[in-house]
Amino acid sequence: MKKIVIVGGGLGGLTLARVLHVNGIQSIVYELDDSPTARDQGGTLDLHEDTGQRALREAGLFDQFRALARDEGEALRVVDANGIVYVDQTPDEPGGRPEIDRSALKRILVESLPAGTVRWGAKVTAVKPSSITLGDGETVSADLIVGADGAWSKVRPLLSDARPVYSGLSFVETHLSDVDACHPGHAAFVGVGSMWGLGDGKGVIAQRNGDGRIRVYVAIRTEDDNWVSTLVDSDPARTRSRLLDLFDDFAQPLRGLIADGDGVFVPRPIHALPVGHCWSRVPGVTLLGDAAHLMSPFAGEGANLAMLDAAELGLALAAHDDVESALTSFEAAMFPRAEAAAAESASNLVAFFEPGSAERIGQLMAEMSGQ
Repeated sequence: MKKIVIVGGGLGGLTLARVLHVNGIQSIVYELDDSPTARDQGGTLDLHEDTGQRALREAGLFDQFRALARDEGEALRVVDANGIVYVDQTPDEPGGRPEIDRSALKRILVESLPAGTVRWGAKVTAVKPSSITLGDGETVSADLIVGADGAWSKVRPLLSDARPVYSGLSFVETHLSDVDACHPGHAAFVGVGSMWGLGDGKGVIAQRNGDGRIRVYVAIRTEDDNWVSTLVDSDPARTRSRLLDLFDDFAQPLRGLIADGDGVFVPRPIHALPVGHCWSRVPGVTLLGDAAHLMSPFAGEGANLAMLDAAELGLALAAHDDVESALTSFEAAMFPRAEAAAAESASNLVAFFEPGSAERIGQLMAEMSGQ
């Protein structure tokens, strides 16, 4: 039996382990986090029918997903810096992209795996084509190593010299808790799904989570990738004041999402791999998700593609007698799909923060709906 090692226990790595398990193939996942809840797992995801949802069907977990998915999360509001509304869309019927919190989705995947499949608190310090080395000095041999270890993958250098580069956009993440009870005005302004407040080179993006929070991403175009880390410091009040000064030309409802939050501010400079990133076939090694095709979030495909990558790789390994044939088949399909999504993401990152972007998005959505 081939020994399959998966480096990284995010959504992609866990989905691969589950699809392999469903098809009678064992694997082991090595994950740096001490547990599935060791840190904040991030916000909410819209899972698409042909990518993330398809992966969950292949994993035999679609019903569990549907039990927790929020169809109302598809609602979208787009406003400009003055608060003028250009899109206010609440679908009458589910549109095929329901939302689910990352933490809930991760829990579904973890609970579906046999005990011992994920080795938590395992720091991978070195990777060779047929083995990994852990922080405690243990060496683990493998017939196949899959890098599902995100933006700064330790597996990627076996295949490619590419490294993520700063995109020119930075987020500061914050949130408001128990919004319906404590912040009803903000809850009404954001709505039941997502709200995008877009200005020239800046934006305030908010999304409802299933735990009663609104998660807010304050977006700033700047070519200095270290600037946002210096803006956010150990004093939340000082960070909040700096952000409010930067957004002094934004309408009060948008500024309020910054002013009234919980006092947690996390700098998140956005990085991406080159559009079209690929590699020549290297025996016994491959990548999926952000390790393979890191992109900005402005195509809405990151987690969806990671899960689809995982499902297709698992199915390819089940369908082929030898690993190399499976990897060749998997990569041939993954490369062009990832390139198209990355190109869209890079284009949208620029377009969303140009003057008049909210109005243009409103016009485009009106044309698409035939209005």
